[in-house]
Amino acid sequence: MADEIDREKQRVRELVRERRAATTEVERAGIRDGVTAQLITLVTGRGARSVSCYMPVAGEPDTSAFLAWAREQGIDVLLPAAREDGLLDWIRPSWEGNVRGAFGIPEPLGECLSPLAVSDVDLMLVPACAVDRSGVRLGWGRGFFDRNLGSMDQSPPVFAIVHDEEVFETLPSELHDVPVTGFVTPSRIEYVHAER
Repeated sequence: MADEIDREKQRVRELVRERRAATTEVERAGIRDGVTAQLITLVTGRGARSVSCYMPVAGEPDTSAFLAWAREQGIDVLLPAAREDGLLDWIRPSWEGNVRGAFGIPEPLGECLSPLAVSDVDLMLVPACAVDRSGVRLGWGRGFFDRNLGSMDQSPPVFAIVHDEEVFETLPSELHDVPVTGFVTPSRIEYVHAER
């Protein structure tokens, strides 16, 4: 059964990688603008004054314009820094540049905080390969965010950011897959799971 779940997860990951690789520059700009508008709506609607987010890589929905807006609004932002041991530290960016972190993922310069620092934000905005309508989030297989979320007694509301076509009716899941509160796409915000 576990092998079958792994195969199905890999199938979805390959499909998403192919779709993202085929996205044009014009389409990417439209996705960025849509995601930015939806994230601003979500953050302002919830009155969030602190958020965790991510710096986009490899075709992920682009959060850079949202991060610039958050900085201008004085919102406290934490960004992840992957560790070799599979955990995430969190960085409060200085907005003075980036460095290449573990696995080649860009990380901001700034104050490095512990994995549990994210427990105190008002809202978590996380990357995903895909999400389904029940709140199952499929990552890319390294488990960083699942470990982080699974280690918290009480987490803030968690929203996965995906492209519109990456919302599935159902996705394969296992016990370690932590459900999200909802998802954000370029065209909508949807709550799918009760807040923890």
